Amino acid sequence: MYRLFVAIDLPEEIRQAVTDIGRGLPGGRRVPREQLHLTLRFIGEVGNDTFAAVRSALAGIRGTAFPLALRGVGHFPPGRHPRVLWVGLAESAPLMALQQEVELALIGAGIPPEDRRFSPHLTLARLKDTPPHLVAVLEERFRDFSAGPFPVSEFHLYSSALTRAGAIHTREATYQLISAT
Repeated sequence: MYRLFVAIDLPEEIRQAVTDIGRGLPGGRRVPREQLHLTLRFIGEVGNDTFAAVRSALAGIRGTAFPLALRGVGHFPPGRHPRVLWVGLAESAPLMALQQEVELALIGAGIPPEDRRFSPHLTLARLKDTPPHLVAVLEERFRDFSAGPFPVSEFHLYSSALTRAGAIHTREATYQLISAT
């Protein structure tokens, strides 16, 4: 069995730009810097045949390379009990188009469609019993945060193994985007 997701990796300078956001927030468990990524689609657990179908379907995507930029800080879910601290992304029609192509390819590979609307973000930390007012203070402090733009020229299929020490991500395949020049 494979626990899969499709993602865009971040350049080191972007990882560095977000590294201190939320540090020291009580109840926060930070995502390790080397695992920061933009998830295009979480797939979940699949068997060998579906894994092969997913790899093949994603290889058929012919998207164009594009720039991305980070904008703002927030949390999920909305309201009084924050569970995830995130950094948002500037609006990007090419990103939304790529995510839609990924979704359609996965449906073609037999993966049920995602029932939630795609909300592009980088998860920085998972929160447990973090006082909401401290999250609000942090969000206000980073209200004007921005980083990038950075080039996106590929995306990846990852498997994720859950361990007591945290998730271990393994890159299973890389898919190149076509240069816009």
